[in-house]
Amino acid sequence: MNAGMNWKEHGRKIPKENLDRFIPNRSAMDFDFAHHALTEALIEARDGKKKEARELSPSKEAYRKRLAETLGLNRTRILAFRNKPQPPLHSHYHSASLHQQPLKPRRRRIPQSCSKVLDAPNILDDFYLNLLDWGSRNVLAIALGHTLCLWDASTGSVSEFVTIEEDQGPITSISWAPDGSHVALGLNNSQVQLWDSSSIRKIRTLNGVHHSRVGSLAWNNHILTTGGMDGKIINNDVRIRSHVVGTYRGHTGEICGLKWSGSGMQLASGGNDNVVHVWDRSSASSRWLHRLEEHTSAVKALAWCPFQSNLLATGGGGTDGAIKFWNTHTGACLNSVDTGSQNHLALWKYPSLVKMAELTGHTSRVLYMTQSPDGSTVASAAGDESLRFWDVFGMPDTAKKPDQKAAHEPFSPVPRIR
Repeated sequence: MNAGMNWKEHGRKIPKENLDRFIPNRSAMDFDFAHHALTEALIEARDGKKKEARELSPSKEAYRKRLAETLGLNRTRILAFRNKPQPPLHSHYHSASLHQQPLKPRRRRIPQSCSKVLDAPNILDDFYLNLLDWGSRNVLAIALGHTLCLWDASTGSVSEFVTIEEDQGPITSISWAPDGSHVALGLNNSQVQLWDSSSIRKIRTLNGVHHSRVGSLAWNNHILTTGGMDGKIINNDVRIRSHVVGTYRGHTGEICGLKWSGSGMQLASGGNDNVVHVWDRSSASSRWLHRLEEHTSAVKALAWCPFQSNLLATGGGGTDGAIKFWNTHTGACLNSVDTGSQNHLALWKYPSLVKMAELTGHTSRVLYMTQSPDGSTVASAAGDESLRFWDVFGMPDTAKKPDQKAAHEPFSPVPRIR
């Protein structure tokens, strides 16, 4: 670097009156006093002398003080600054944050009444069936006897999608595929039908899967799992001709609940034999991973925790009325809570299991429940032939858009199957 370079040469000359406040101002210094103070300290340190208070007469002491004041020798600071540091600029944000009391978290208001009621005539009053499902494209499907009806939540329109023939029905279970365009129907005659909601046409019928009605359905990508009154659980690959790719046996009664975990590696099943089974998809054996027998009535309600993959909640009906929480790695029951009546919905806080709200409106037991794809609304149907909507979870920050590329992948080969 050039030793002769200065600020002026680069156009950065600093005015004399705008000195940095952390640089001492030599014009305000007393070098004689500084030299005397430093020299005296060195002499005393060298000679090993300590300062001792000298006894002076009152007149000499007063003379010394007057002389020090006159000569400016009573200062304790050697270095001085011309200007005091500038006070910090007033900031409304900082001043407000310093004096503002900490905000208490607002308690979320939970509506005590439903936001919408629709009639559901001819809905079957059967606890073991699954007749309500809300797809990823925001269309709710409900089975009313032999007829499948669709309610588009985006437009509010209602339509009759298909009516099953008398000798095949009634419809005993429904489940939207992950793409939200295809829906599976389980029928009373043991058939499983796949329908395209866009073209309103049946694309496939799965025959010979069960020997009696199919009351439960659950999707795991391209695998459609079916549960029947015969106690069997069948995994069907809808992409191939020979669709049966796995069978689980363990229940002695009708399968009334099926739910795959978020990872797709574990399946929970509940039956009217009061038993819950957990099945491991990666296992070569068709034997259950865990057999849970603490419920005292049929188990239909199953839910996997969205933030803890090995946490499963199960609900028993009838006289049981309990929600139990399980660790599916160990099979241990972590907690249990008695829910009471079946004629209303209840919102519970986890893990404290404090009841946050009771949602009343149905006049008979609640049989079917589903949640909107954005997670904000719960729909429930009961034996009173009403379909009610409850805005219990509030609007999410962001809404997920369906993946159009992945939407048709499980079904793309289906039209080519003979």
